Order: sequence, then structure tokens, then C-alpha cells
Amino acid sequence: MSDCDTESLLSIDSTAKKRKKGIVYLSSIPKYMNVTKLRELLGEYGDVGRMFLQPTSNPNLKKRPSKHFTEGWIEFERKKVAKQVAELLNGKRIDSRKRSKYFDSVWNLKYLPRFKWVHLNERLAYEKAVRKHRLRAEVSQVKREANHFSSNIVRSEKNKLYQQSNVNTSVRQRLPEEEFLQNKNDMAETESRTDFLSKLFNN
Repeated sequence: MSDCDTESLLSIDSTAKKRKKGIVYLSSIPKYMNVTKLRELLGEYGDVGRMFLQPTSNPNLKKRPSKHFTEGWIEFERKKVAKQVAELLNGKRIDSRKRSKYFDSVWNLKYLPRFKWVHLNERLAYEKAVRKHRLRAEVSQVKREANHFSSNIVRSEKNKLYQQSNVNTSVRQRLPEEEFLQNKNDMAETESRTDFLSKLFNN
């Protein structure tokens, strides 16, 4: 291998090292802060690549995108710049101008070592799957409660109709044994008297 080839390989390796990207985590985002404004503010310190801001979850906003965000991830084209930005800005006021809407807000930045953008994609995919599973569980729970409620209503209506129909469900009970024997003896005595009188008058 010639000296020229060796120098070219070294230059490629050094370029690859310089191009290692770094990701900074933004734990809180002030109101009205968006991707464009963040790119403008942080772009002063270095080249900003990909950026993702987690929107606030609002069930009332189904189709319209949320204007407020809770946290974010900013990818800098150079790892060194990402570290410096996190160390320099963390805890500092976002905008020193008193009329600025960000005057009372401070940066909450943290550099994420050995964290890559693919890790963020995996995390977001996992959270999406968890939310989907939770939603399915809630829907099935609501269905079970609705079915149970409707079945109770149907059962209650049937009971009301049954009571209003005045169905005679009483069954003739058998007489107690002593009362049965007493009635039998009375009937036998009555029959014997009737026979005696009929024989007496017939003769």
C-alpha cells in the first residue's frame, strides 16, 4: 500500500470521527416553542440535524396538530458540539430580553452519551404499541360493562312483566295427615248416617 493510499484512509477515518453525531435531550419545552424556533436558537452553536418534539396529549385535538410540546430530542451533526451546547446552556435563561415570551424560561438540556436516533425510534414505537394496547383494554372493559348493564336492564324488565301478569303459581298443598284422617272419618260417619236413615225410612 502506498503512502498516498494510507493518507487517504487516515483522512476518511478522521472525517468519520468528526461526523459522529450527538443527541441532546430537552426535558421541558416552554409554551409556544416549536421546531423552527428551537432550530433557530440552537443553530447558532452548531449544525442541527434531526429534531423530534413530543406533543402534549389532548383527546379533544383529534386531527389538528398540537401547538405545545412536553419534551424533545435534538441531534447535532457533531458529537462535540452537542456536549458543549448541553454544558453551556443548561440552566441558563432561554432569552435575556425582558419582552421575550421565553424570558422566564430556562434551558433543561442533557447530553445523551451512546444514544442514537434509532434508539429514539424504538422507544417511540414501543410507547405507541403500549398506548394502543391500553386503548384496546379500555375499549373491551367498556364493552363488558355495557353488556353487563344491558343484561341487568333486560332481567329487570322481565321481572316487572312477570309481576304485572299476576300469574297464579300457587299449587294446592296436601293436607296434613291428621287433618286428612279426620276428614275421612267425618265423611264415613256422614255416609253411615245417611245409609241408616235411608234404610229406616225405606222399611
